[in-house]
Amino acid sequence: VLPSNEQMSNERYRIGQRLRVLMIEVAKTIKGPRVIVSRSHPDLVKRLFELEVPEVSNGTVEIKSIAREAGYRSKVAVAARQAGIDPVGCCVGLRGIRIQNIVTELSGEKIDVVQWNADPATFIAGALSPAQIIAVELKKTEGVATVIVPDRQLSLAIGKEGQNARLAAKLTGWKIDIKMASVWETERESAKPAIAEKIEAVEEEAELPAPMQPVGAAVEKAEAAVEEVTTEISEEEVVEEAEEEVTEAKPVIFEVPRPTRGELRFAEDIMGAPSRGEGKGKKKKKAAPSKEREGEAPPRPRKGGGRRQEIAIEDETDF
Repeated sequence: VLPSNEQMSNERYRIGQRLRVLMIEVAKTIKGPRVIVSRSHPDLVKRLFELEVPEVSNGTVEIKSIAREAGYRSKVAVAARQAGIDPVGCCVGLRGIRIQNIVTELSGEKIDVVQWNADPATFIAGALSPAQIIAVELKKTEGVATVIVPDRQLSLAIGKEGQNARLAAKLTGWKIDIKMASVWETERESAKPAIAEKIEAVEEEAELPAPMQPVGAAVEKAEAAVEEVTTEISEEEVVEEAEEEVTEAKPVIFEVPRPTRGELRFAEDIMGAPSRGEGKGKKKKKAAPSKEREGEAPPRPRKGGGRRQEIAIEDETDF
C-alpha cells in the first residue's frame, strides 16, 4: 500500500506501472499483514545510491546525511573512508551517468551531492552550493550560522521559496542566516563606535588612581615591617654563629708516652725497623733480639778504644 502522505506530489500513478519504493512498515490487520511503502522517504535516495554506486554499497564512500523535499530537490552529504578517493566524483560518475539514473528514477528530482567536512563552517559553505560564500560566522551557543554572500548571489543562496537555505539547514543541523556583503559591512562599521566606547571605558577604569591611605598609617606599617626584618636577620645571624661554633673542630694532639725510669730503649724500637733495601748491597740483616733479651740491659761499652796489647812483665828475680 502506498499512502497519500508517502507519495510524491509531482507523480501520477497508473495501474501496472513499475516503481521502486522503500518498505517502511509491515502492519497487522484483520485481513492479514499489510506492507506500507514510500516514495518520499529520504532513505529511498540512500538505497538508490547503493544500487547505482558500487563505492557506496561496499562502504568505501559513506553517506553522512540526506535532506530531501520529495519531487523537487535533495541534498546528499558524502565522505570517503579511504584516502585518495573523491566521494563526489564517485557518486556523480563519468559524465554524470550514475546520478542521472537516480534522477530519472525519482521523476526528475534534482540532487546535489556535497562533500561532508568536520569543520561546520566549511560544511555549511558547501551545503549552500551552487552559491558562492564569502564568510561564515558561527554562534555555537545558539546554534546559528551567519553566512555572508555577494549581493548578486543572495537569491541563489536562498533558493526558490527558500528551498536551498532550508535544505542546507536540514543537512547541516544549523540555523542559517544569510546576509548580503554590503549589509554585513555596514553593520560592522556601525558596531565599531560601540566597541570603541567600551574599550575607552575599560581604559578609564584602569587609569583611576588607587585609594590613598593616611601617611601616619603607612609610616607605622613601614616601621613594623622594618622591625620584623631586623628580628629575622638577628635570628639568622645567631643561628649562623652557633653553626660555626659547632662546626669548628678541636685539634687532636697525640702524646708520645715517656719511658719509665730504669728502662732503656733502643733506637730501633723508637724509630721502627728499617725497611728492606736500606742496607747496602746484599748484606744480611741482623737477627732481631729475642723476647727474653728485650728486658735485659745492654752490655756496657768498654773504655778505651783499640786492641789490648799484652805486656810482658819481667820477673824481678832476673835482675
